[in-house]
Amino acid sequence: MTTPQAEVQVLDGQHAADLRKAARALLKQPLLLAHGTHADDYRLVRRHASELWEWFDRNTGWSLQVDAEAARLRKIPGTLTGPAHPAREVGRAGAPFTRRRYVLLCLALAALERDEAQIALGRLADQVVLDAADPHLTAAGIHFTLDRRDERLDLAAVVRLLLKLGVLRRVAGDEEAYVSGAGDALYDVERRVLAELLTTRRGPSTVHASAFDERLAELVAETALDSDDLRFQAMRRSLTRRLLDDPVLYYDELTDAELAYLTRQRGFLTARIAELTGLVAEVRAEGIAMVDPDDDLTDVRMPEQGTHGHITLLLAEHLAAATGPVTTGALEQKVRDLAAEHGGFWAKSAKEPGAEGELVEQALAKLSALGLIARRDDTAIPRPALARYAVGETVIHEPGSPRTQRAQRTPSSPRTPRMPQQRKAQQS
Repeated sequence: MTTPQAEVQVLDGQHAADLRKAARALLKQPLLLAHGTHADDYRLVRRHASELWEWFDRNTGWSLQVDAEAARLRKIPGTLTGPAHPAREVGRAGAPFTRRRYVLLCLALAALERDEAQIALGRLADQVVLDAADPHLTAAGIHFTLDRRDERLDLAAVVRLLLKLGVLRRVAGDEEAYVSGAGDALYDVERRVLAELLTTRRGPSTVHASAFDERLAELVAETALDSDDLRFQAMRRSLTRRLLDDPVLYYDELTDAELAYLTRQRGFLTARIAELTGLVAEVRAEGIAMVDPDDDLTDVRMPEQGTHGHITLLLAEHLAAATGPVTTGALEQKVRDLAAEHGGFWAKSAKEPGAEGELVEQALAKLSALGLIARRDDTAIPRPALARYAVGETVIHEPGSPRTQRAQRTPSSPRTPRMPQQRKAQQS
């Protein structure tokens, strides 16, 4: 017979599991709609909204808004620099957005804010071209006509991102018809979702700084920290945001005050995160990584299958053995050398003359996003976490014999640092 105490324990365990699932859903997708592919996650978040709101507000300073249509975790990144969370093209490749696509995204959002409840892609394109003619944008070197196919492809990529976010709903047609000039597409504009995209602590019109970095800092600046309690609260929130968002939190990136606070409160901070999310703290001499045993809170994976994944892993092994910065040219030569040894397993395009430049750039972009290297000019600088991809001698012990045989050197396989899945398009 089940005792009342056992029933309470079962219910408490189920509640904790559901709360964890809801929190992880928000970390993976900070904007959850009541309809569509994330409807189940939305309902779970809504059921636990009060507890989630309290945890995120206290520990990160992120606000959570839940209503009948959507759940929105208003994330502010722990740091305003770094390449970890770009908006990505919808599709298998998932290429990061270029500068031009970011500009088109902003212009498209501005046009949608002014337009009607429905809009055709051709009309959206016309509005973007008109807005791009602003003298300030022209002075910044921004110019769109959307007459060229590559420009139309960029606008189509922006629209697909907005479709994925739920800002648009396709009514008829498709983007390919517009790109090829053979047709158009029609969308419903979800104004409730559109209004939730921007996440700042103050309105952009109240920002007076002129430099980009200064304007970005003003948008997310905390209120005046005029007491020790407020300063400690700000540090707790900032450190928790970085532990949740960044693949690795390096001690040498912290101020003296932040490092002293983290040294005192490390156990408390990591335990609170682990309790809510299931992430496990991996503490090393150089920093902390919150590792995800389930490996689904990630938008950048390593190791990864395919030619690019193999090349990235091989370059990570090479850089892990380096004693200092390595130039891009040296890495390109390394890829040419690797092609002679491993090219039989690579795609044909990766072995073509001149392909090594793009291959190295893709690999370095991933390693940088994972916090495994730093980039300065045309060099890659290994960071401590890269050591997990170092190669050692595999030693086979023969049963009953003191002698050993050395096997071929192969990459070690420690757990990969957790990479949270957050997109800058949802954070901005």
